[in-house]
Amino acid sequence: MTTGVEYTYFTKARQAGRPVVEDLPKSDLEQYIANYRGKTRVDRLLLIGTTAPLLAPEALRAAVSEAKQGRDVGRYDAALAAVREILPGDINAVPDSAWVDRTNRQVKAESDRLETELKGYKNNLIKESIRMGYDDLGQHFHRTGDLVNSVKAYGRMRDFCTTASHVVIMSLRLINVSIDQGNWLAVQTNVQKLRSPGQLSTEAQQMTAKLSAAMGLALLASGNFREAAQEFVEADPRMTQARLDDPSDAEAFNEVMTPNDIAVYGGLCALASMDRNELQKQVLENGKFRTYLELEPHIRRAITFFVSSKYSACLNILESYRSDYLLDIHFQRHLGELYFRIRSKAIQQYFIPFSRVTFSALASAFDTDEHTIEQELTSMIKRKHLDARIDLVDRVLLSRTANARNALQENALRTAKEYERTAHLRILRMEMLNAGLEVSDKGKPGASTTLENVGLDPYHGGASTGNWLSEGIGRSLRSGLRG
Repeated sequence: MTTGVEYTYFTKARQAGRPVVEDLPKSDLEQYIANYRGKTRVDRLLLIGTTAPLLAPEALRAAVSEAKQGRDVGRYDAALAAVREILPGDINAVPDSAWVDRTNRQVKAESDRLETELKGYKNNLIKESIRMGYDDLGQHFHRTGDLVNSVKAYGRMRDFCTTASHVVIMSLRLINVSIDQGNWLAVQTNVQKLRSPGQLSTEAQQMTAKLSAAMGLALLASGNFREAAQEFVEADPRMTQARLDDPSDAEAFNEVMTPNDIAVYGGLCALASMDRNELQKQVLENGKFRTYLELEPHIRRAITFFVSSKYSACLNILESYRSDYLLDIHFQRHLGELYFRIRSKAIQQYFIPFSRVTFSALASAFDTDEHTIEQELTSMIKRKHLDARIDLVDRVLLSRTANARNALQENALRTAKEYERTAHLRILRMEMLNAGLEVSDKGKPGASTTLENVGLDPYHGGASTGNWLSEGIGRSLRSGLRG
């Protein structure tokens, strides 16, 4: 029964155009999810459970169990709804009403307690206590899934921050909440605020890896792959030394992403947006990012193959990890575009030395069939990623070569016209001087009003200058010569 329901759910997902991952990823689910902490564990398990049929039972049961370890009833409801839809006969599909009621009571009691304490701090007018009260309230709302009130609490906390470290703590809290909300503009705003010269404190400098990761993630979500790559590749390598299993480690950012994620995000965004020289200098020779690439050696190999013009080997590596990347919560909706851009760049680079290439040669070079390569080329030309033409009769790709003879003739004509125009204006100036058309300024003996004095340059003037000289002064010149 469960298998039939699973098949029906994922069949509908395919028909709706949602991604469905048929192959198992290379990473083990339990080991993968152990690298994260906090709310992202539930969110990632839900994504895996609703995307990969082979992992759905394990992932969804783990999502329900993980949600019940926290106090976010909304996430528990989301996990329960997914289990009911995909695994209706499973024991986890039965709602735990007792846990929900108990958790709701505990959340309300904690909220009332924190708000009462905050009122007492306000009555005592102790700024530090008020700041800590808002901080505790914001963290409480974040843990329970009330993101709107969490943002409000941190916003009110701003007025009571008296040191640079307080501002850093508040901004990092807002960044985390904004990432959960998907409010990428707020993420960028808070990162830029911490990076501004006035706020660049010692505490902010110690958080540069987190700031780069958060900014890169926001730019990735906005589709700015090149800027995202630049943020990721410049991330401070100190995050690679963080203890992911220790919540007190200030260097860890695994409530959002891990150092492995930075390597993957940065590597693929760079492949999609940088040329080979930039990949060599800014990625492979980058001492900071090399530390991250060591965590994901296949990304380093793919970039090395691309730089070495071994495009087929690069694309094969990326294709072998497609299932893993489709199960990433931040990467899934961008993966298709990123892979298209990387493949398009590879085809462009391969085609540069040639004036014509057969479909069979391209299909062989990129390990695919002629029909697929034809569709890819058509899409690239339509999207202006490839300046070429397709000959479907001979089944070849033709480069658009410029006619060198026509270009030379057009350049000679432009030069001749410019020379003629300049000579004409110089002759007019000489005739003006010979005819005595300079007007002396009575207030300043020896001064005269010439074309330069009135803002006109007879040597570099535009078409309006030439017309004025030809029509206006030309008539005065002829009457002066007759006199």
